[in-house]
Amino acid sequence: MSARKPAPTVRLRRLTAELRRHRQAAGLTREDVVERTGINAATLYRIESARVRPQPRTLAALLEAYAVDEPVRAELTTLLKAAGQRSWLHTLASELPERYASYIEFESEAQELLTYQSLHIPGLLQTADYARAVTRGSLPDAGAEDVERRVEARLKRQAALTGAKPLRLWAIVDEAALRRSVGGSTVMAAQLAHLRETAESPSVTLQVIPFDAGAHPGLVGSFTLMRFPEAVGPEVVYIESQAGDLFLEEPEDVDRYRVSFEHLRAVALSPTASAAATYRN
Repeated sequence: MSARKPAPTVRLRRLTAELRRHRQAAGLTREDVVERTGINAATLYRIESARVRPQPRTLAALLEAYAVDEPVRAELTTLLKAAGQRSWLHTLASELPERYASYIEFESEAQELLTYQSLHIPGLLQTADYARAVTRGSLPDAGAEDVERRVEARLKRQAALTGAKPLRLWAIVDEAALRRSVGGSTVMAAQLAHLRETAESPSVTLQVIPFDAGAHPGLVGSFTLMRFPEAVGPEVVYIESQAGDLFLEEPEDVDRYRVSFEHLRAVALSPTASAAATYRN
């Protein structure tokens, strides 16, 4: 069996998105580009779908065909050089499901996460025992080794919250996530205590939407809005579902979820009241 290709980095996805945008702005189809540059049609497709990194000479030929001016050429050339840089995920990617690996690759590049979770505590705020119970419960077919790999990856992700330049996390959870007894009363007590402790970190903001808030935009489902440094790329929305995972990058999609998150902030309890809500009745 051949080794699975690693998930594309955020920088590579941004580079390929920019190449598609410049091709379309130039009014060219892929067939036009193949005719003008001699680049193989399959290769061009794989480049534009972030399946492969373009060679420097290939990138130069594409930018020439799209009549991209020099400042932007320099920016995209620099982006290509950084497109292969991988996070700590690289050592675990071959052992994780592809869609999970893709998400962590994005998360590792982000500088801020805005996440709403309706059913469970966000992964970055989970204890090991809670993470293990959630994984076993939501993936009943997963073997013991698979469960432990996922828990290990989840705990490693949490180091981003305490580094020299910590990831900023704004987490909004529905009260149902606090009241659902995952792993039993002892596990939940430890999880809620950990949640209160972590919420005191300057890089973490926690809000809870109480049951009596009624209907709100979060009823549609959980999502995470990822924000990156300007040099990496624009915001991306991540949605997990049984049917597959989605990464939404179109501005109108991102805007819709950004507005939803603002509404959720408004209906949620304040951070202080939210901390009090983590005490189980």
